[in-house]
Amino acid sequence: MSSAPELKATLTLPQTAFPMKANLPQNEPLRLARWASLRLYDELRKAGVGRPAYILHDGPPYANGPLHLGHALNKGLKDFVVKSKTMAGFDSPYVPGFDCHGLPIEIKVDEQLGRKKLELPAAAVLDACRAYAQKYVDLQTSQFERLGCFGRWDKPYKTMARDYEAKTLEAFYGFLEKGFVYRGLKPVYWCIHDRTALAEAEVEYEMHTSPSVYVRYRLTSDAGAIAPALEGREVYTIIWTTTPWTLPASMAVAFHPDFEYVALQAGDAADAPVYIVAAELAAQVAAACTLGETVELARFKGAVLDRVTFKHPFLDRSVLGVLANYVTADTGTGAVHTAPSHGAEDFYTGQRYGLDATTRVDATGHIHVDESVWKGEAAPPFEGKKVWAANPIIVAMLEESGALLATADLNHSYPHCWRCHRPVIFRATEQWFIGLETEVEREDGSKTTFRQLSIEEIDKVVWDPSWGKERITNMIATRPDWCISRQRIWGVPIAVFLCEGCNQPVLDAALNRRIVGLFENEGAEAWHSAATDGLLADDAACAHCGGKKFRKETDILDVWFDSGTSWFAVAESDPDLKDAYTAFQNNEGVPVLYLEGGDQHRGWFHSSLLTSVALRGRAPYSHVSTAGWTLDEQGRAMSKSLGNGVDPVDIANRLGGEIVRLWVASIDFREDMAASENLMQRCADIYRKLRNTFKILLGNLNGFDPVRDRVSEGELLPLDRYMLARTRELTEKVLAWYAAFEFHRVYHAVNDFAVVDLSNFYIDVLKDRMYTFAPTSHSRRSAQTVLWQIAEALARLVAPILSFTADEVWDYLPALEGREASVHLAQFPKPEEVFSGNATALIRQWKLAFVIRESVLRTLEEFRQDKKIGKALDADVLIYADDKMFPYLRHDTCGDNLKEFLNVSKVNVNLHPNPDAVIDPAESTLVPTGIVGLRVYICPASGSKCARCWNFMPEVSNYGIWENVCTRCHGALTEMGIEPPQADAGEPA
Repeated sequence: MSSAPELKATLTLPQTAFPMKANLPQNEPLRLARWASLRLYDELRKAGVGRPAYILHDGPPYANGPLHLGHALNKGLKDFVVKSKTMAGFDSPYVPGFDCHGLPIEIKVDEQLGRKKLELPAAAVLDACRAYAQKYVDLQTSQFERLGCFGRWDKPYKTMARDYEAKTLEAFYGFLEKGFVYRGLKPVYWCIHDRTALAEAEVEYEMHTSPSVYVRYRLTSDAGAIAPALEGREVYTIIWTTTPWTLPASMAVAFHPDFEYVALQAGDAADAPVYIVAAELAAQVAAACTLGETVELARFKGAVLDRVTFKHPFLDRSVLGVLANYVTADTGTGAVHTAPSHGAEDFYTGQRYGLDATTRVDATGHIHVDESVWKGEAAPPFEGKKVWAANPIIVAMLEESGALLATADLNHSYPHCWRCHRPVIFRATEQWFIGLETEVEREDGSKTTFRQLSIEEIDKVVWDPSWGKERITNMIATRPDWCISRQRIWGVPIAVFLCEGCNQPVLDAALNRRIVGLFENEGAEAWHSAATDGLLADDAACAHCGGKKFRKETDILDVWFDSGTSWFAVAESDPDLKDAYTAFQNNEGVPVLYLEGGDQHRGWFHSSLLTSVALRGRAPYSHVSTAGWTLDEQGRAMSKSLGNGVDPVDIANRLGGEIVRLWVASIDFREDMAASENLMQRCADIYRKLRNTFKILLGNLNGFDPVRDRVSEGELLPLDRYMLARTRELTEKVLAWYAAFEFHRVYHAVNDFAVVDLSNFYIDVLKDRMYTFAPTSHSRRSAQTVLWQIAEALARLVAPILSFTADEVWDYLPALEGREASVHLAQFPKPEEVFSGNATALIRQWKLAFVIRESVLRTLEEFRQDKKIGKALDADVLIYADDKMFPYLRHDTCGDNLKEFLNVSKVNVNLHPNPDAVIDPAESTLVPTGIVGLRVYICPASGSKCARCWNFMPEVSNYGIWENVCTRCHGALTEMGIEPPQADAGEPA
C-alpha cells in the first residue's frame, strides 16, 4: 500500500487560528481587560497630542437606573464619532458625564427612608441621595464599558460632584449679577404629585378627560351703558372652561376689544335673559347651551365691556370685565373666565387691572376657601379637596345656583409632568425666573434682548438634521421666562440671602465668591448647615429697605440649569477639554458637537444655549446632531408596560456587545428606528458573514510577510490592481460617511463589499491561484499583497463600529514593523496609500468586463440547471472581438486574467469580424451580452481534466504515482520542492 501523500494535500488551503466562532459574550470581556492593561484610552490621549482638536461634549444620562436601548444608541453613536475622529487624525477626548440631581432620585430616597427622613438633618438626606445616584453611576459606567465605549470612565463628570455644584452656583451668580434673574409671583406649571414647579422642558402633553362647562355670569353694572337696548334687562355673559376647579379663583371675564359681540335674548318673553357672546360664536353657543330661538338685541365692540362688573356664580365676589387680545374666536364663547393665580395670560391681565393673584390651592393641589367671599355657615363643599376631586363638586354648585348652562366630558391634549406623568396645574407662586427679554449687548456694541441674541446664535450652528434649527428657534421665540427654582432639596441650592422685610435678595459679588468657595470645599450640603450663618456681616443691611434680618432661600435650581451649565463646569474647566474649548470660543476652528435625542431641543440643547449666550454671548456648540426614538417593529414606543423593550445589556451578554453596536450602525439614527430580538438576531447573522470574510482573508495570508513578500503596486496582476482600486473607492466613501455621521452607509457599504466584492467575487475567483499555484510565486504573492491591504484597510475602517472584532483581526494580521499595539491606536487608511493610481478610471475600464462576466455566469448557471456541465471549469469561453474591442480584452485592462475572472478552464480571445463563419453552433452557445463588436460563446472544455487543479488543460501527465497532473501544476509542485512520489516497493508503478 502506498505511503505517498494524497494529491490534494499539496494544495495551499487557507489556514488561520482566527476562530470562526466568535464567542463574543466570553471573549469581549477578555478584550476589555486587555485594553485596560494597555491603558488604551490614556494611550489615545498621548497619541492625540499636537493633533487638531475635535470635541464631542457628552450630555449626561440620568443616574437612576440601568441602561435601556436609548442609552446604548446614544453612547454607541458618540463612540462611533469619537473613534472615527480619532482615527481620522484628530485629538478627540471623551469625558462622559452623569446627571445626578433631581426629583426621581429624591423620591426613591424618600421611599427608602420613609418617616425617618423627617428626623434626619438635610446633610444626611443629601448623603443618601448621593449614595443612590453613585450606585447607578457605577452600574451605567460598567455597562457602557461592556458595550466597548471608550472614554475617561475612571473620572467622569457628575453634576453632584463638589466642583460641579460650585460651578453651577457660580453660573447662577453670573446670571444674578448680570441682571437676568428676578424673583416674583407668577403662575407656573406645578406638579401636585411631586409638589414642585416645572419648567417648560419638564412638561409633556398627553390625552386627558376634563369636564367642559358653560357658565353664566350675571351683569351687575349698568346694562344700558353697554347698549341702550339692554337698559333694565337681566343680562349675563357666558364663559366656557375645562377647569371648573379654577372658578373659585375667578376674578374677571376677558373680552377681545376688537371682536363684535352680540346681546342675544333667549326666547320671546320680554323678561327673558339676555346673553353677551362673540358674534362669530353666537350660533354655536346658543346650540351648546340650548338657548332655543334667540333674538339679537344689540351688537357692539368688546371694548365697551371694559370694567363692567358681574357677580361670581357662587361666591360673594364682584367679577370685573377686562380686555385682552389673547381671546380667540376658535372655540368657547368669546368671553374668557380669568383666574390670575392659575394662568399665565390671566396673571398678566390681572397685573394690568390690579386683580388679586393670591393662590388658594396649596402645593399638594388642595383647594382652600377665601373666607372673605364665602358667607355660608359651613365651609364650602370644595374646601380641602384636591383639584380633580373638586371638579364635580363645583359643577354641582353651579347647577344648584342656576349658573350652569351645559356640561360634557372633553378628551383633549393636556400638560403632564414628565417625571410622574400626572396632569399638572398652573399655580401662581413665588419663584425665581430668568428673564428672556433682558437687554444684552452684541459683540459690536449694539443692544438687543436675551431672547433675540439666542435666536441669532442658533443661526450660526450646524443643525443635523436641518429641521432642528427651526424647532429650537420656535421654542426660544415663544417660550416664557425660565422658571429656575424648585421646591425640593436634592440639587444645587439657590444660595441667596433674602431680606425678611422686603423679600429682596442680597446682591454682593464678594459674598457670592465666598459661597462658591464653600461649595467647592464642602459641597451643596454647606448651604443647609451652620457654615453659612456667619457669611453675612453682623451689620449687614438690605440695600432696598435697610432691613437687618435675613433668611436663606430654600429652593434649589432646576436640574436643566445644572446640566445646561456643563459647558461651563466641564468643557471650559476640565484639563482634558479646556484648551480646545477655549480655542472654540475664540473662533479658532475647533468643532464642538452636541449629540442627543431630538427631545433635547427643549432640554439640554435649549438650556445649554441659554446659559452660554447669557454668560459668554455665544452658543456653546458649533454642531448639533439629533437621534430619533427607538420603537418596536410595530412602530410603538418601547415601554415596560408593553413589554416590548430590548435590553442592550442582555443582548451583549447573550449575543455580544458587538451585535448592539452593529444594530446602532445599521440604522439612520436621525429617524425613528425599530429594534427587537428579531432585528438583533439579523444583525448577528450579518456579523457572522463579516467575520467569515475576515477569516477567509486571514486564512489566505498564511505564510505571507508584508515586509518580505509584498509586491509593488506596478507589479500587481491587473485583477489585483482592480481590487485595490475598489478598496480605495470604498475607503474614500467610508471616510466621507464617517465625517458626515452616516454610519448606516458605512455599515451597508462594508457589508456589500465583504459579501459581493470579496466573498462572491474576488476571493472566489482567486481560489485557483491561491490553492494551486506555488506559495511563493509572483501571481500568488500579488494576490496576497492585495488581500493583506484589503484586510488591513477593512480592519481600520470598521474599527469605530466593530471595535472588538477589528482589534481581534488586528492581532492576527501579518504586520509591518512598528505597527500599533491596537487597531484603535492606528489611523484610517489614506486612499492614496491604498492605491496610488486613478481608481475611478481603472474601475470604469473594468465595467465592460463585468458585463461579460455577468452574462457568462448567467449562461453557465443555465447549463448547470440543464445538467450540461457540473462546474464552470467544465467550460471554455470563446470571444470574438472587432478591432476596437480586441486590445481591451487582450491587454489594456484584463490581460491574461480573463480565465480567472470568468472562472472557466480557458478563454480564447480572437480578432475576427465574422465569427459565425468559424463557429460550430452544435458545439458552442452564444452568450447574449448586448455589447457591440463582441461575440461571446461557451463550449465544452477542451483538453483533459487535471486531477490537482480541476482545470481542463491541453497536456496532463503523471507526476510520480499521481496521474493526470497538468503542466502548470507540475511546475508548482516542482517550485514547492515536492518530489514526484514513487510507488512502494512491490507495488505496480
